[in-house]
Amino acid sequence: MLVETVRLATIVMKLTPDLYPTLTKIELESEIVLRNGLASLMAEDAMEIIQYSISEHQKDAFLH
Repeated sequence: MLVETVRLATIVMKLTPDLYPTLTKIELESEIVLRNGLASLMAEDAMEIIQYSISEHQKDAFLH
């Protein structure tokens, strides 16, 4: 089984580049481990990864 670690920015630029400006630098720098590598990733998979990354980075955020 191929396992590949990439930054979220790489996934976004490859599959959903229009979302790049909406993500923070910290989110874009997140390391994502892909079980079957970047080549097998679909746009739907990228959206799930992006949504999860956003929720992970915001779970400790405070609302004012």
